[in-house]
Amino acid sequence: MPRSSQAKAEAIRVAVSGDGALHYAIPGRPEALPAVTPQALSLAWDAARAAAAAEAWGPHRTLVFEGGPVLALADADAACWAEAVDRAVGLHSLAGLALCLRLLALVDLLGRAGWMRGLFAIGPEGIELHPALLGAAASEPLDAGARFDETAMKRLLSHRIAGTAGAAPARMGQGQREPG
Repeated sequence: MPRSSQAKAEAIRVAVSGDGALHYAIPGRPEALPAVTPQALSLAWDAARAAAAAEAWGPHRTLVFEGGPVLALADADAACWAEAVDRAVGLHSLAGLALCLRLLALVDLLGRAGWMRGLFAIGPEGIELHPALLGAAASEPLDAGARFDETAMKRLLSHRIAGTAGAAPARMGQGQREPG
């Protein structure tokens, strides 16, 4: 497909409602969103943490996937983190949207998967994530609800961690970056 045709096919249409909410018309489904780099995910994490600390809450967003789900990013935290990613890289492209949804899916997974406790630590400088967890969240496909499949992540991480025994967690605090 020619580059200009491909860009049009991947364009996300954004509309603003009277109350300031943003509505995104997204070609495709969450499962088809591209992978991102672990470094991009780390930078998005830092941007989101900074936005939350600054109380830069952002508008509510509704994501309407072609042939798929409608997702509402309506709670304050999700709206804040989406606003941070929008300001950093933009949510008008599939790459930016993929980064945002992977970030939110990672936070969701950390909150619901008790078995992950050994893969992250919360300290005064932020959250430290195991490099294998960051890599898995950057590359593992999202499901139809824009979440990570817990069983698939557990399987993937058990293989990755077995091959990286002794690797130190990656610090995910403000101003610190995952090695590229």
